[in-house]
Amino acid sequence: MNGYEDVCSICHRTESVAGKMLKMSDAMCICMDCLQKSTDMLNESPYREMLGMDPSSLAGMFPGMVPGGTEGMNPSIADADRQLNNKDSNEPDQKEEKKEESKQNAPRGTFFLNLNDLMGGNINPRTKIKKRSPGEKREPIIKLKDIPAPHKLKAKLDEYVIGQEEAKKILSVAVYNHYKRVATDTMDEIEIEKSNILMLGPTGCGKTYLVKTLARLLDVPLAIADATALTEAGYIGDDIESVVSKLLAAADNDVDKAECGIIFVDEIDKLAKKPNSNHRDVSGESVQQGMLKLLEGAEIEVPVGATSKNAMVPMTTVNTRNILFICGGAFPDLEEIIKSRLSKQAGIGFNSELKDKYDKDKTLLHKVTTEDIKKYGMIPEFVGRLPIICPLDSLDEDAFVQILKEPKNAILKQYQKLLELDEVKLVFDDSALRAIAKKAKEKDTGARALRAIIEEFMLDIMYEIPKDENIGTVTITGDYIEGKGGPVVEIRS
Repeated sequence: MNGYEDVCSICHRTESVAGKMLKMSDAMCICMDCLQKSTDMLNESPYREMLGMDPSSLAGMFPGMVPGGTEGMNPSIADADRQLNNKDSNEPDQKEEKKEESKQNAPRGTFFLNLNDLMGGNINPRTKIKKRSPGEKREPIIKLKDIPAPHKLKAKLDEYVIGQEEAKKILSVAVYNHYKRVATDTMDEIEIEKSNILMLGPTGCGKTYLVKTLARLLDVPLAIADATALTEAGYIGDDIESVVSKLLAAADNDVDKAECGIIFVDEIDKLAKKPNSNHRDVSGESVQQGMLKLLEGAEIEVPVGATSKNAMVPMTTVNTRNILFICGGAFPDLEEIIKSRLSKQAGIGFNSELKDKYDKDKTLLHKVTTEDIKKYGMIPEFVGRLPIICPLDSLDEDAFVQILKEPKNAILKQYQKLLELDEVKLVFDDSALRAIAKKAKEKDTGARALRAIIEEFMLDIMYEIPKDENIGTVTITGDYIEGKGGPVVEIRS
């Protein structure tokens, strides 16, 4: 694995931490500390004489790492070592004969162990860390000239995401400023603070999709974590550092690349403090406290190739100073908190406001303040580290119709492409689009409802069309969506 660090098979420390490694086989490396401990343990073992080992010669058992090579070693063992090292890979039969001869010549009590069999093959590449030399100058991951301006970034988002104009504008400016900060590091010796983002919006309004699209446009590693799986350190569940570990895996275990990535923590509203709770909240407020150092920027020890720290996985250090954290959540019932704040003067009299004044306000979430979020259950320190609040709108029927047909990878375009492979043209008329949008609005699960509805009525069509090669065009109508009729099928001319 060229370009990756070796990992000690005993202590699981990386080469940059443990120092020089002794490569025992393709699958096993041992650091000098573990080698010394193993040698000391063998020297002090009461069974060394039974194993045919001379304590004074144990230091010479590992040629190339300890001065003296095989000098002082038992001649039979040294001869066996030379024979095995000089084996000819093109003659497997001769190689096996040499191994058997070496075993016969070795002293009584000497055991032979195939380390490849012990390790089960090569070490998983997920636990390999990309090498970094201390004085090495690497090309910056993000260059200032390669960062698209906010208006260009929003124009790209418009091709994939329908609506959410204010959210796209907020994200474009925030991401542009963040990566300018990463690319330049300082500006006239003024350190620019990191601006993490908090996205608020109902389920299915496009929070995760916006972040995925941004990461793809910027070509930076992205990790999506679920806050519901996180628990306080020491309890069953994922540790806080697991979100950074996922980003490291997405960056191909390249720490420099990971330190310029994006982490999206979904379902962040599930970490809100539980009201009137007498038991320890190990997956709520305590997780918020643990995430403070990540959001602020700190050197974090993260496990490689795993989601929790233990003695069997290597660790590496990742600096979260330049990692952009975007937290998203549906925050149900937050509108009620906003309403109660806006209608404080409700009562009787000329200056009173009606309590139902804001019930039909579709932009109510845009009036949110940090005080509302704190009242919801997020601690002040956590909210303070997410200075940019990005509210998203709920989707109406017109938005659903646009989502169905306008984006580059619209759902209808995907089905039309599938049927094109069968040389069949798929057409949706306006009544069908309206009927689908109406059904999706009733489900109240956002854009996710669209695919579920289409999958339901497209099942029979996708099953029947391959049976008849004469079908040329299939038109989906509103009556078919509502169960009042069937699709219009035209035969090829």
